[in-house]
Amino acid sequence: MILTNIQKIELQPTYHSPINMYKSFYSLTQNPFQLNANLDFFFDSAGHKRAKAYLRYGLVQGEGFVVVTGMAGTGKTMLVKELFQSLKQDQEIIIGVMVTSQVGAEDTLRMLSTVFKLAYEYDDNKAILLGRLESFFKESGKKGKRVLLVVDEAQNLPKQSIEELRMLSNFEWEGRPILQIFLVGQEELGRQLYSPGMEQVKQRIVATHHLKAIEEEEIKQYITFRLTKAGWKNNPKFEESVFHEIYEFTKGVPRLINTLCDRVLLYGYLEELTLIDLKSIKHVISEIEADYESIATDEKAVIDNGDENQALTQTKPLSADQNQRIDILEQKVVELTKTLNKERSLLRKAILIQLDLDDAYD
Repeated sequence: MILTNIQKIELQPTYHSPINMYKSFYSLTQNPFQLNANLDFFFDSAGHKRAKAYLRYGLVQGEGFVVVTGMAGTGKTMLVKELFQSLKQDQEIIIGVMVTSQVGAEDTLRMLSTVFKLAYEYDDNKAILLGRLESFFKESGKKGKRVLLVVDEAQNLPKQSIEELRMLSNFEWEGRPILQIFLVGQEELGRQLYSPGMEQVKQRIVATHHLKAIEEEEIKQYITFRLTKAGWKNNPKFEESVFHEIYEFTKGVPRLINTLCDRVLLYGYLEELTLIDLKSIKHVISEIEADYESIATDEKAVIDNGDENQALTQTKPLSADQNQRIDILEQKVVELTKTLNKERSLLRKAILIQLDLDDAYD
């Protein structure tokens, strides 16, 4: 059978993300609580000011390691970007930013080569990679420049890779250090740097700072700052009591604040609220907690089912009759698949024939 009446329908996208919906409802120009590190939304909290002071102190030293740690979501990547932006105009510093993963020592050297735009072949050995980096550092020193390497997510670096960076930091030009390294990472980075066997690395640390979450008295400033950056005109209004509740739930961690407030604005849009009060905040928090509980339950069920299936497999082998029935079912699935593929092929041919006829009559 050939299809003879195929209509050409142009589909228009109708999907609107929740963010776009509440942006329009509250007349916002952009998402005020986006999770990506957008410097337009950099909030200079007391903790970030202290961290920047340590970073700048380390810059003045011009050598060794400067270490900044903090729990996930406290804004370390934003801090790195802000530092990078502030140093862009400094002609005496060549800056490279490396975001790490679990890589070995030689792969760390390859990543450094990529960061500083040095050509290399993947099969280059360690000696060749080190030689190119040393030449780059010395050429920079000849030009009166020094090199700053910022390693983000540095907690992922194995000890051997950190030791490799320590060796690189020993390069000098006319008695002056050429390479300085900022290590930025989660709390386990600090434990790793001060663990046994890292004595030589510890001796090269010139400054260290632990970035804390936002203080409770800054929560309101943080939220209104981000809203204002997004074009907020006091709609919705926020009841004064909500800020303490937000702090209690998030403990001042910026990423958690952003996640909560994003959900609050979505809830406000759905309920057509012009005032965010304590009841609204508690409702959204209860929804988030329910989501977390549901995810945890699902994960536990998967694990439990996996254990149960494994136990059944181990303790109850299939009988010959069961194996035979499985073989028959598998054969039927194969036959059905073949039949379905044939029908799809015939339908595709019919559609193509009809399209050719349409073009002939156009």
